Amino acid sequence: MLRISARLAFATASIIAFPIAAAGDDSQIARGKYLVTIGGCNDCHTPGYFLGKPDMSRFLGGSDVGFEIPGQGVFVGSNITPDKKTGIGGWTREQIVKAIQAGERPDGRILAPIMPWHAFAALTADDATAIAVFLQSLKPVSNQTPGPFKPGEKVSTFVFRIMPPGGTAPAAAK
Repeated sequence: MLRISARLAFATASIIAFPIAAAGDDSQIARGKYLVTIGGCNDCHTPGYFLGKPDMSRFLGGSDVGFEIPGQGVFVGSNITPDKKTGIGGWTREQIVKAIQAGERPDGRILAPIMPWHAFAALTADDATAIAVFLQSLKPVSNQTPGPFKPGEKVSTFVFRIMPPGGTAPAAAK
């Protein structure tokens, strides 16, 4: 009888503890969503945002506008949803945090200079983890973003050009 009572007590404790753990994840997801929102991640990583019509059905699924950085090329905001083929679905939570705070992808490449990881390096470990948890909780969006494009390569997206002081704006195409 004691063995049955112990098993029943363990099962009851497990059932009670599960919702508490889920609530912790929910608060972490909510914190991550808040940080992604105030961090402006949506701006560079959601299609249509820079064209005035954000496609919220593809929230954080990768931009359709690139940033040209003189001498470095054009960089398009990537898909940061958990899609395994076109997003960060194959990345671990730790790899996402490292990209956010150190600017390094799992394959060792450094993120484009337009990504403000230097500023995000100041996030607390809890906040960076909350962002990663939130990103992993999103609906995966299948959207392969183009690029990056090397200087002189043909670009397939709209481009924001970053010009040095004293530079000359290119003539508009007629």
